[in-house]
Amino acid sequence: MKRIEVKLSLPVVAPLLDLMKASSDVLEAQIAAPLTLEDIDADFRDEWKAELLKGQHEELHALMGLFNSDFFVNGVVAFDEENAEVIVRACSALRLRLRRHDLKVLEDEQLESGSVDLEDITVPLQKPYMCYVFLGTIQELVIQHLDSAILRGGPESGRSAGNEDDEASDSDERGGFGDKLD
Repeated sequence: MKRIEVKLSLPVVAPLLDLMKASSDVLEAQIAAPLTLEDIDADFRDEWKAELLKGQHEELHALMGLFNSDFFVNGVVAFDEENAEVIVRACSALRLRLRRHDLKVLEDEQLESGSVDLEDITVPLQKPYMCYVFLGTIQELVIQHLDSAILRGGPESGRSAGNEDDEASDSDERGGFGDKLD
């Protein structure tokens, strides 16, 4: 199984975790992308929302679980084919929350293009924006390195889960990502 480990800069990421946790706590009681399903039977709608909330809670718990005590010791988080989809969905939920609440004064175009200069936005927007970018970077990293492994079919592509080349490649990825956040 393909696995990537990413070394993150603790001084940069630690402050973002507080905002991620606060947003995650809010999302325990509400769906990140609110639904307006007035045409659907109320019992069915309530059941569906409860199921969506349960799934969202599990995804957010998995993402936040990456930043455990081991993370604060070594600064490393690990992604693999088993947690990839869950992590991407959890990042999406948090990004939607940030976008709809903390960053609502910014244009969608600015957020999606990454054209926001930190010096051009107010101090209260800087941390949510950095968190938004951080979560987007996690999504891109997982999709780029794990989704392509899934599409290639894993071991049939000539690379096995225990292949030393995979491990060397992963350590190269680990160094670059941490440098981006410094």
